[in-house]
Amino acid sequence: MKDLHSVKEKALSDTNTNHEYQKLESEFMLINALISMRKSAELTQRQVAIYMGTKEANISRLERGSGNPTLKTLQNYAKACGCKLHIGFDVIT
Repeated sequence: MKDLHSVKEKALSDTNTNHEYQKLESEFMLINALISMRKSAELTQRQVAIYMGTKEANISRLERGSGNPTLKTLQNYAKACGCKLHIGFDVIT
């Protein structure tokens, strides 16, 4: 993990790379929230898929950030993990 951290730190020291990374911050936050929620519920991707009535590959894609999930998909994912979806906004400064 240290190697990955070092590579990320070096890459983000480049202004252009850092700018592009920051543009994806919300997506990274969503991905991390989904994975954390599932792990806190002690569920596998397969179990979440079964609860949602979908395929494990769809959960994998969702957790990789591949695609554009609907609000309903996010609600169902949260429910499968025993959670409730909350959405908020922050003022850009």
